[in-house]
Amino acid sequence: MTELTRTFAALSDPTRLSMVERLIDQGELPAGDLVAEFPISAPAISRHLKVLREAGLISQRVAGTHRFYAVRPEAMKAIADWTLERRAFWGGSLDRLDALLALDPEGED
Repeated sequence: MTELTRTFAALSDPTRLSMVERLIDQGELPAGDLVAEFPISAPAISRHLKVLREAGLISQRVAGTHRFYAVRPEAMKAIADWTLERRAFWGGSLDRLDALLALDPEGED
């Protein structure tokens, strides 16, 4: 659970969530493209990218003096798996509630 805690903590920041969404939509991007998109300083972008890397959400590739970032598919799969597990829980709980309400004669109009 520690991995998911770090994942969700990292994504709780709107800037970091936007960065991940952009990387999902456009694929691997150089750091400069991310700096140009957000109205914050390059050092602030760098700090956000570090948080995302440490949470395992993105990877960094170095090519000469350039840094390229991409979303790690494994991290997205972990989020999707967690979400689907919770969806099944709520679906089952709501089905049980429907069944109980159908048996309760006082619940009828």
